[in-house]
Amino acid sequence: MAIFSVYVVNKAGGLIYQCDNYVPRTEVEKTFSFPLDVVLKLHDEKVVVSFGQRDGIRVGHAVLAINGVDVSGRCTAEGKDILEYLQEPSHYPLAIRFGRARLTSNEKLMLASMFHSLFAIGSQLSPEVGSSGIEMLETDVFKLHCFQTLTGKCVLPKCELFDQNLKSALEVAEKAGTFGPGS
Repeated sequence: MAIFSVYVVNKAGGLIYQCDNYVPRTEVEKTFSFPLDVVLKLHDEKVVVSFGQRDGIRVGHAVLAINGVDVSGRCTAEGKDILEYLQEPSHYPLAIRFGRARLTSNEKLMLASMFHSLFAIGSQLSPEVGSSGIEMLETDVFKLHCFQTLTGKCVLPKCELFDQNLKSALEVAEKAGTFGPGS
């Protein structure tokens, strides 16, 4: 059981704290000759596979590195546009590493506010008076748990001590298996 991330969202739906605890990165590296046999496109400032899923490379995977050098969004380490770089035959053969890209700060903010909206809808639609809303969302690959303070209020965590105690609590929860498999 692994706890991937912790998000603290205020009552207005704003993300006030986020901690990545365990981020598995399924990555695939393959050497290509010119021309590429996968189709890449620019999506949210990342170069992603849009067609040609094979050998562990999936549609939606992002380009993470070229020839062992990490890329930054849509650019190579030298600042060149990845799509333009890959159209030059003289750069081949080359090794490209694909995988799930890390979430940007904006994507984390968006996820937190979307979850807050779902939580609010669940609270209002519940047939139970005073429902606490969504407690858990479950998919075939993960569970999302929602915990609320007893008062419904949260003090903005701003110190190193909070981070240390949170990480200790996460380690204890993982060892104890508190949330069950795949949480």
